[in-house]
Amino acid sequence: MFTGIVEELGSVEAMERRGQGARLRIQCATVLGDAFTGASIAVNGVCLTAVDLRAGSFAADVAPETMARTNIGDLRPGRRVNLERPMSPEGRLGGHIVQGHVDGTGEFLGLAPLGNDNWWLRIGVPEELDRYLVSKGSVAIDGISLTVAAIENRVLGVTIIPHTFEKTTLGAYKAGERVNLETDVLAKYVEKLMRWRPAEPLRVEKLKEQGY
Repeated sequence: MFTGIVEELGSVEAMERRGQGARLRIQCATVLGDAFTGASIAVNGVCLTAVDLRAGSFAADVAPETMARTNIGDLRPGRRVNLERPMSPEGRLGGHIVQGHVDGTGEFLGLAPLGNDNWWLRIGVPEELDRYLVSKGSVAIDGISLTVAAIENRVLGVTIIPHTFEKTTLGAYKAGERVNLETDVLAKYVEKLMRWRPAEPLRVEKLKEQGY
């Protein structure tokens, strides 16, 4: 489990296509501090398994499903990526519960200045994810835990504070690029529970209890 608090900006060293999948190599430092073969590291919000650890880098095999559902396949050498290690048991949940299981990609629409180094981020959201986003709810965008400030006509609006702008990849995007979206897992559980809840028959006694 992750928190969406980016620890480090890494850099793509190589992207080697392997059939429908790929092997990705990331240059980094901080997240290697306690890394081991088989450890989980979130790359742009995608939970990947670290292999072939070297001084200053690690590799990860990317499955075809991940290539299709996320923006990992868009990465090229030199591109910066958000990196985070899983939350430790004694750590603080500074962001929100992020599984590293990306639901789909959104479209980067723009980043407008608000003054005092704050920014207004706009992301186009696919129809199938729109229902999971609510004002003041949580969303992970490329692995960054953010609070939904507005959601209207499938456009997600988020305020970006100076620290987030400085410590993440958000300032490097261009209009039309894809970003990874992970919605709040609690919303998905609630939706399924409500869908499978048996309908309660309407009875006279129930109407009387409700004052009719």
